[in-house]
Amino acid sequence: MTTLPDLRHHGDAEVRGAAAGLTDLAVNVRTGTPPAWLKARIAASLDGLAAYPDGTAARAAVAARHGLPASRVLLTAGAAEAFVLLARAVRATRPVVVHPQFTEPEAALRDAGHEVHRVLLSEEDGFRLTPEAVPDDADLVVVGNPTNPTSVLHPAETVAALARPGRTLVVDEAFMDAVPGEAESLASRTDLPGLVVLRSLTKTWGLAGLRIGYVLAGPEIIEALERVQPLWPVSSPALTAAEACCEPAALAEAEAAAGEIAADRQYLIARLGEFPQITVARPAEGPFVLIRLPDAAGVRERLRELGFAVRRGDTFPGLGAEWLRLAVRDRNTTDRFVTALGKAV
Repeated sequence: MTTLPDLRHHGDAEVRGAAAGLTDLAVNVRTGTPPAWLKARIAASLDGLAAYPDGTAARAAVAARHGLPASRVLLTAGAAEAFVLLARAVRATRPVVVHPQFTEPEAALRDAGHEVHRVLLSEEDGFRLTPEAVPDDADLVVVGNPTNPTSVLHPAETVAALARPGRTLVVDEAFMDAVPGEAESLASRTDLPGLVVLRSLTKTWGLAGLRIGYVLAGPEIIEALERVQPLWPVSSPALTAAEACCEPAALAEAEAAAGEIAADRQYLIARLGEFPQITVARPAEGPFVLIRLPDAAGVRERLRELGFAVRRGDTFPGLGAEWLRLAVRDRNTTDRFVTALGKAV
């Protein structure tokens, strides 16, 4: 009997409990975050905790940030909640998830009783998406861009080519704000039928513990999602964070951080090139890289003994035990990691 990958395994499992002191290359949250100014804004919001959350201002801020009307925005408790809402609200007879990618969309669909079909992209094609790979009768398609864990950034027009009447096209852009210029984003498009774009504020801003994200879609889809969403799903501090992260100064800071990540990623890839037994999935455009190497499971355990946590790849459909995912960190951390990697391999 074939054993299914553990779709509920995520990078934070690598740094829990006694492993909390490890240098974390397993979780794709930017280090040194949240910044002091954002923590101050969130702390100031605590004085209003006696009142029920009102997302009006935050919703308007997100809408303005993408040049959309507020009717096309839904705030969620992280992008992960959005996958659950979509699984419950969208009627689909043939949902398709493009893998390898974040496993929560498939897990949420399965939990809601859907029979999920997979499209597996291959290393030989650079994990690149072609519209022809998706069955014509798929009425719900989920794809990541840039994709976790492959770090592939699909061309916007390639993804847009999947849209058609009668199909819901869900594009997970949780890491798009880590791409300089947010190249290839579909967030502001309103001309594509059935388009749903998911965004997260937890990665760039270090808010994984606060849970804040949002959905961009046509008003009819937003209304359907709202009907299955609990009352007051996003806390007042999270709403404050959403509003703050959409301000011009914050957007400029995120863009600068994206440039730094791109440079640090290139440095990491260059250092990994010192190991002939390691293959890096390229081109990489996200704040993480995917690597293949012999005895990856053993290397991962030896790295833990040497003080570093990395993400196993075998829980992603389409990958196997020979894959690991590495979060991009600053150059000093990369140098320390490469020294440990040299011992582990």
